Amino acid sequence: MSRRTLTAGLALAATLTVTTVPVAAAEQPSVKFPSAKFPLGVPSVPTRTMTSVAQGIDLYDVKAGRATDGYTVTVLMPSGRDYGMRHTAEAKLAEVEATGEVAALQKVVRPQVADAPAQEVYMVRVGLWKLEEKAKADDMAKKLKDAGLKVKVDYLGDDGLRTTGPWNVKVMMINPRAFRGSYAASLGGSVAKRETVTAMAKAGKALAAVNGGFFNIHTANELRGEPVGASVVAGRLLSEAVPGRSAVVLKGRTARVTELKTTVTAIAASGEKLPVNGVNRAAVAEELVLYTEEWGAKTPADGGTDVVLDATGKVVGVRASGAAVQRGTQVLHGSGTASDWLAAYAPEGAAVRIDTKVVDLRKGRAIKLTPDLHVIAGGVGLVRNGKTRITAKRDGHDSMNMILRRHPRTLLGTTRNGALILATVDGRQPGVTVGASFVEAAQFMRWLGARDAINLDGGGSTAMVVKDKVVNRPSDGAERPVGDALLVLPR
Repeated sequence: MSRRTLTAGLALAATLTVTTVPVAAAEQPSVKFPSAKFPLGVPSVPTRTMTSVAQGIDLYDVKAGRATDGYTVTVLMPSGRDYGMRHTAEAKLAEVEATGEVAALQKVVRPQVADAPAQEVYMVRVGLWKLEEKAKADDMAKKLKDAGLKVKVDYLGDDGLRTTGPWNVKVMMINPRAFRGSYAASLGGSVAKRETVTAMAKAGKALAAVNGGFFNIHTANELRGEPVGASVVAGRLLSEAVPGRSAVVLKGRTARVTELKTTVTAIAASGEKLPVNGVNRAAVAEELVLYTEEWGAKTPADGGTDVVLDATGKVVGVRASGAAVQRGTQVLHGSGTASDWLAAYAPEGAAVRIDTKVVDLRKGRAIKLTPDLHVIAGGVGLVRNGKTRITAKRDGHDSMNMILRRHPRTLLGTTRNGALILATVDGRQPGVTVGASFVEAAQFMRWLGARDAINLDGGGSTAMVVKDKVVNRPSDGAERPVGDALLVLPR
């Protein structure tokens, strides 16, 4: 294959397709599946099959596009990433050519989002093979590795650049005019432990469910069910918010996308106050962390102090840290200066009030923590007031991999009239389904009629369960245990 042919093929793949979404689709008067052409790739009429899950709940199995992408070999930069600045990529290109192979320099522009500018980077790629020729790409990768280069085989449909698909999507539309159930969040048996969406749906006797927000993969294995961001279950704050990040607030059969801030304060009987730094998570030095009975693990064994409170706020025990949280109690754990504060103001028999506030930043006021209130943290804001507004930097996902590349996605949107839209876009299955970038996810949710939409956890976590069965195709090949789930309940 000549350099000219290779470059032309990759240049075609490097054109990002942005489809204009008809205004009418974002302003549907009721929750209906759109009649407009599928908005991703080459606009086409998708095939869809509708199933009625329950009164007011319709499930659509949607397929669109076709497989035309193939494989290439991507050379990794010194940073370990698959892209770099032009001078870095050119140096790597020279290394490839020194082996006698033909390589191409590919410019890639990550699109601008609401809170981050566009980014221009370069990739070095070798070869271009059809979908059925992956073995040839594998052979080239081995040859380059044997020559001392670090490379990976890439399916071009994953790039987030131009593609024809295909897409396999599940869309659940819940009409507030007909639905008589409610929505809830579930963390399963405990905050610390991960569980499958199926297990949480069964335990909650849910009609349907999807995976919730991101969970902490950068903590101890036994604690990785902990949500990254706000979690409220039945009016109880079980994980603090990352201030300003996207979330969905569920109350009865209503759902609202917004941004949240939480504050938790320990107040002694004397009026002395100390901010609580976290709720149900691993603690670091000098922090005060609150553990509730839902934590499901021991407090940190870090030499700090545990103050055990009963349901009235009375201190019923002071102990060394590293023990379980008993039912009907909560524990204030402090180390360093936080431990000193507990020793001074929370001796056994004293009273400590825990003041908890969850603030809706769009409305500018606190949300009442009633038993029917639930909150699930979103990964990234996608649509606001009917317009694409991707808040990748604010929501902690400002990267080429997260913004531009295609992954399986779990998406949540609300319409002007209060309908809830839940969607799973399967991906990482070459020739079967390609997933979506953030840009495409926003386009897709607008096409479905969402006025506000967020991205929940995705990748191997993406799962939709209907009547205790997974209806999408998780990219891991099996359902992955996750931190939390959104449940659609029959009442």
